[in-house]
Amino acid sequence: MMQKAGYIQRTRCQALDCDGIVHEVVDLHILGTRYAIRLTDLVKGISGHVYIQVEAINREWNNYLGATCGLAQVSVSGKALNIEIFETGNFTVSLATIKAVIYGKQHLAVIVKIPEQSMQPAWKPRRLAEDQQQISAVV
Repeated sequence: MMQKAGYIQRTRCQALDCDGIVHEVVDLHILGTRYAIRLTDLVKGISGHVYIQVEAINREWNNYLGATCGLAQVSVSGKALNIEIFETGNFTVSLATIKAVIYGKQHLAVIVKIPEQSMQPAWKPRRLAEDQQQISAVV
């Protein structure tokens, strides 16, 4: 079962990148840590299946974008944004609620943690009948 891990919100916050360029960012709060996605990148990522950088955000005199902490991409079904934070795990958020947050219809969207998959083989070995042979294949 998926558990709530945080939220995403648009605070109209601006942050400087390493080149000194100002970007409007969307805040991600995941498991008590604050991250940022550039709004322009998020809009591009929602419209197509491209990767979006999830960056650390540092608050000093201004907000500064830091190192890339993860990647996000629209799911295969096109109904969710899947977020992979390198040190923390995989998360997902509904694409409809993200669009509502971007366009100001909702204040925030809930992010849930995707449960870890158990390490089981995708196939199950089957017992052979007495009259069957096992054939090995090299791929």
